[in-house]
Formats: sequence, C-alpha cells, structure tokens
Amino acid sequence: MTRNCLVATALLLGAVNANAASATMDKIKSTGTVTMGVRESSIPMSYTTGDSRFDGYHVEICRMILADVKDRLGLNTLRINYQPVTSQNRVPLVQNGTVDIECGTTTNNTARAKDVGFANTLYVEEVRIAVKANSGINSISQLSGKKVATTTGTTSVQLLRRHEKANGVNFDEVFGKDHADSFLLLESGRADAFVMDGSILAGNIANSKNPKDYKIVGEVLSTEPIAIMVPKNDPEFKAAVNAAIAKIVANGNMPKLWDKWFLKPIPPKNIVVGLELSPATKNAWANLNDKPAEDYQKK
Repeated sequence: MTRNCLVATALLLGAVNANAASATMDKIKSTGTVTMGVRESSIPMSYTTGDSRFDGYHVEICRMILADVKDRLGLNTLRINYQPVTSQNRVPLVQNGTVDIECGTTTNNTARAKDVGFANTLYVEEVRIAVKANSGINSISQLSGKKVATTTGTTSVQLLRRHEKANGVNFDEVFGKDHADSFLLLESGRADAFVMDGSILAGNIANSKNPKDYKIVGEVLSTEPIAIMVPKNDPEFKAAVNAAIAKIVANGNMPKLWDKWFLKPIPPKNIVVGLELSPATKNAWANLNDKPAEDYQKK
C-alpha cells in the first residue's frame, strides 16, 4: 500500500464517519438484513451454484463490502438476502429500494447514472472475438467472407464494424437469441466467430465440451467499466461501499480474487474460465474511480 493510498483511504473513511445520515445504512441497521442483487448465469462474475445459492467475483467482493458495513454499524450479524435480477429489471429494483446493492455485470454509463449510483470499478470488460482454435483466425482482418455471431440486442458487431481494422472487411452477421445460443452457432460451425464481452466468451468456452477447441483472439473492440450498483440518492452508503473497496484493494486481495475466479477451478462444475488479468482492470485497481464507460471510450 502506497502512502497516497493510505492518505486517500483515511480521507475516505473520515468522510464516511462524518456523514451518518444514510437511508440504506439505517435500514440495514434497523433490520439486520441487506438485499444483494445477483445474476443467475453471468459466470464468473455473479451466478447461481444451485439451491438458491450465489457466488462469483462480484458476489464475493460484495460480501466483503457488507462485512465491513456490518462492522461499521456495530452489528453482530448481518443477514444477506439474494435477489436474482435481469438486464431489464436491475436498475428499477435498485431505484425502488428492493435491492440495496447490485453485484452483477452492469456497465457504469452516463445514462444509468441518472437513475442509480456506481461504486468504484474493480472489473473492466473487453469486447473480443472467439473462434475455433484450428480456424487460423487471429485478427479482424481475417473475417472477410466469414459468418460472425452475436447475441440479439447487443451492440458487439456494431463495435466490430466501427473498428479501424474492419475497413474493407465484409462478413455476414448471424444472431443467437442468448449468449449460449450464439456460442452454439460457433460450436456447430454455423458461425466462424462469436463477438462478445471477454468474460462471457471465456465462460462459454470453459463450459463447452472441449474448451481447448476454442480461443479468444484479435483486437480489443471496446472497454467498459463493470461496477457494483447502489442507490443514487444515498451518497453516504456509496462512500461506505467505496471505503470498503479501498480496504480490499489496500490489503492486496484483488490479485487473489482474480486468481480464484478467473484462473482456478470454480464451483459447481470446477470449470476454469482462464481469463488473464487485463491491463485495464489492473489500472482500475491502482487508480480507484467511478468513471463511466464514455470516459473509457475517449482516445
């Protein structure tokens, strides 16, 4: 931990202690419970391990944050209720107070920031390309005449078309109804490549029958901060969450958490996601901030 980090953490903790009025903190203290929003199939960020149990990189970080909140409030115990959320209802559920802290795979962007708050980023997503290992494809420039799969409702192929190396590269776009269906297009040979968030590609590859048959290649198409979501009108709770995040980082836990969830076998099937730590995520740990996706896209 550097001196600057120590000073920043001390200042942040002081700010939290100085501001006691927090609707979320008051609710947690009076009820002894907190509701965590989780995803059911976003391996390894947030997913179910069966029997209404949830785990993952962001879920474990949120448990560590809430343990810090429990201590801050002087509670002996804190019950965590897990509320599965979807892409459609995650923001409204935080807005209406059903969910106190959302620990899934939500991009921090300026549009969402009008409705909710975001904690400091601990994971930066990279949009990449997955292909079969024996395809010979290693770059966008090799996709000419190929079929490229993406999931309906996502913007990944638009990102691909806007990339400077896609100039003059003509490919056909094919759609999967969800990420598993898109990967099936690649697996069955109906697509030559699958364009999507790197963690989703890595998770689907790890879950496939023969993970060694696939690889993630090519240029990074986009980087987006994936952040823990909190109520917008409760800056004191957000400050408490960020203070806990600062402690987790300062204690050197982040590389261990990455190793556990992205590079080692994870429950329930003991699959290995195999996604190496990116420079963008490493930089986010070293320079804690809640910048939105728009800031990442500036050149």
